[in-house]
Amino acid sequence: MNEFLNGMLQAINLILTLNPELVEITTRTLFISLSATFIAALIAIPLGGLINFKKFKGKRSLINLIQTLYSLPTVLVGLFVFLLLSQQGVFGDLNLLFTPTGMIIGQTLLILPILIGFTITALKTVGKDLTDLSISLGASEFQTIYTIMREAKYAIMAAVILGFGRAISEVGVAIMIGGNIRGATRVITTTISLETSKGNLELSIALGIILLGIALIINLMLNQIQEN
Repeated sequence: MNEFLNGMLQAINLILTLNPELVEITTRTLFISLSATFIAALIAIPLGGLINFKKFKGKRSLINLIQTLYSLPTVLVGLFVFLLLSQQGVFGDLNLLFTPTGMIIGQTLLILPILIGFTITALKTVGKDLTDLSISLGASEFQTIYTIMREAKYAIMAAVILGFGRAISEVGVAIMIGGNIRGATRVITTTISLETSKGNLELSIALGIILLGIALIINLMLNQIQEN
């Protein structure tokens, strides 16, 4: 117990004094996860809207596949991206393995199904009644789609925030694609895992507190959005 309390006090001291390594790791983590979430949102929201509004054969099966990928293990995504970016892979010549860019690609692929699926769900929730109302008022197809997208914006924003939470808390992709290289690709989750195994509890606890704080902020943002 004394060891834990001592580690907690030293961890708080690292945070309050803005320990350079702590700041570096946290900044890199936020940059990678925010970049991945932004790119995934740019792809997922239009694609989710297209899937929702268009009628085509196999639509239900496609949605089921997307929903199945919600729980896709991060190590499988890491393995897939590793094979693509390794020297023998399709994109090996780009030298993206063990770089922050490669980690962004991995996290983007990881959260993409979540953002697409939640966008479809959000649009479907408000879609039917609003579509009938818009058509009855003489709205064009474009105007109807625009109205539905605006009505579902808070639910879509919530999906984006959830995607960010999934990205920042994952470990598999970060280790397999980033390599946990100090000063280059080390992020909060991989550092906690490494430093705990080395017995460096102070840094692990400090990063754990920061990660918990980020999770709290995400939860508060979700609650705020859901109240609107």
